[in-house]
Amino acid sequence: MAETETRRFSLAAGRRFIASALGASGLGEADADAVADMMLFADLRGIDSHGIVRLSGYVARVKAGGINPRPNIRIARETLSTALVEGDNGMGHLVMRFAAERAIEKAARTGVAWVGTRGSNHAGAGACYATMPQARDMIGFYLAVANNNHMAPADGIEALVGTNPVAVAIPTQDEPPIVLDISTTAISAGKVRLALDRGEKLPEGLVMDHEGRAVTDPKKAVDALFLPIGGYKGFGLSLVFSLMGSALNGMGTGRDTVSIDDVSAAGNTGQAIMALDVKAFGDVADFKRRIDKVARDIRTSKPMPGVSEVRYPGLHGHRTALARERNGIPIAAHLAQNLDKLAASLGIARLEIGP
Repeated sequence: MAETETRRFSLAAGRRFIASALGASGLGEADADAVADMMLFADLRGIDSHGIVRLSGYVARVKAGGINPRPNIRIARETLSTALVEGDNGMGHLVMRFAAERAIEKAARTGVAWVGTRGSNHAGAGACYATMPQARDMIGFYLAVANNNHMAPADGIEALVGTNPVAVAIPTQDEPPIVLDISTTAISAGKVRLALDRGEKLPEGLVMDHEGRAVTDPKKAVDALFLPIGGYKGFGLSLVFSLMGSALNGMGTGRDTVSIDDVSAAGNTGQAIMALDVKAFGDVADFKRRIDKVARDIRTSKPMPGVSEVRYPGLHGHRTALARERNGIPIAAHLAQNLDKLAASLGIARLEIGP
């Protein structure tokens, strides 16, 4: 169904519903509100695989004891420009917000900061955290270890690394910021789940079985292998991101990763964020003007036949957010039905959905 034919909910309605569901599950009011905003960041930008669609899974993990609804998030150790955050098995969104805020504070003093997390969980869209430093005229760099292993090493057939995403946000002056948010696999687990929910086939070249044959049925993709971006290069990126985001922080990688599908098991997700203060290198306005020029050069460059415009990373997400703030966030019928069931199980009001 085209987005224009899909029913929609407003940003305010989404915030009320998500916060109510998380509050009914045990989160404090302020934390539930904060997580709602960070989840809706994904929905607004069109990252539909990491927003409200994840709510039922988060609630299930909280209610089963897999996520601590009242964590004591704190700094376990630090230097002037680094920190290790103890997440106390809290919602990954809260842990990463804390980490990003500490990175920004430290970078403002030292020029650059690196903050890692331990005892965290799935945190939604990486761009949510990379854009926090970007909003303060810093370059934000986020990476994480996925909660499930979907990729095999190059030339292997055992899933030992995850979709391990990276997000980078670079400030601009007048152009929408440059925001790259990608997984190191050719498709993310969230997009496979969306295809499954929508009854859609997967394009060839994204998933293979354990004998190297293409998988296009999302039902079979659960036990198959996600292919890396760029062949062995994507595997290499996924591996080093897992070492920098998880092993460095004392968390699990490879066979030691705790699956997000084990709702009662405490998470051992590792993440990291770097904030790089632009003013440590020169005049901020001059830098942003130069980034603007690069962005415009790309946006106004000659497109391929049949393509209306060349886009740079972040442009589509920015435009989508503006449109969805104005017109509402689209929601598929099956997801609306699932959220109605969630509301009934929690004893809260249903998500308000309009035409």
